[in-house]
Amino acid sequence: MSVTFTRPHILLTQPVPEDTDRILNRDYVVHRLYQAADPSHLLEQEGSHIAGVVTGGAKGLSRDMMEKLPALKIIAISGIGTDAVDLNYAAERGVWVTTTPGVLTDDVADMAFGLLISTLRQMGEAEQVVRNGLWPQTSLPLSRKVSGITLGIVGMGRVGQAIARRAEAFSMKVLYNSTRAVPDLDYRFISDIHQLAREADVLVLAASADGGHVIITDAVLDALGRDGYFINVARGKLVDENALLAALTEGRIAGAGLDVFAHEPHVPEGFLSLKNVTLQPHRASATLQTRIAMGEMVLENLAACFSGKQPPHRV
Repeated sequence: MSVTFTRPHILLTQPVPEDTDRILNRDYVVHRLYQAADPSHLLEQEGSHIAGVVTGGAKGLSRDMMEKLPALKIIAISGIGTDAVDLNYAAERGVWVTTTPGVLTDDVADMAFGLLISTLRQMGEAEQVVRNGLWPQTSLPLSRKVSGITLGIVGMGRVGQAIARRAEAFSMKVLYNSTRAVPDLDYRFISDIHQLAREADVLVLAASADGGHVIITDAVLDALGRDGYFINVARGKLVDENALLAALTEGRIAGAGLDVFAHEPHVPEGFLSLKNVTLQPHRASATLQTRIAMGEMVLENLAACFSGKQPPHRV
């Protein structure tokens, strides 16, 4: 007697690397929400069949969408952020939530340093001088030296520690604030984020967004001061963006490097005209090698779930 195997239905909220996409198409029935002319209609037509969702950390999966997927067994996040998923509701439903920890740490730390160097050395502004043929007649102001600065890191998890290791190579003094002091680290822990900002030349936000509340307030920016710089590779919603824009515009801090924003893909218009700000479209982990590795972990989590096992990278 022959046995018919029915492939599980998977919902993709965003594109994945080509190799990952090929295997998804081989092993699953794939529905692409990001290509749907009418996403609501797609969910109405196919929602009852969908057993898995592949999404990104920033996009996540809202509770409202989860409620439209009664057969849902797993939310496989390509990333490490779980703040855009209602974890309590997922647990109530018995839905696995998985992430791809570890593989994107170096890329995010690299992006933090790229933003730091670009901002302090005014590389974006200088590039435009060259591109626009203005080199001979333009005198750029002297930039800020990078090596030897005091670096304050908010959040000393995997990414924060990777940033700190890079800082050592630049002879930087590393200070940090986190939910608690991390054992066996030689860097100085400062429990008050305002004190950290006062002592730092550059403040880097690398904290988890699971709590969701604003960490970088107007008071923190004032403590950072007119000679201080702010770098964000965490989540935009952890920052009071209005306060940050005001601090930059009024010269209360020296500059900022931002890979993330509170309401992506919307970027507050005021940032766009500021020469002392480096902007990126939330692409810290966007290297081919890392996205392939993240895709492999997503596939691993899905395969475990649909074979009746616990996904290896569950939260």
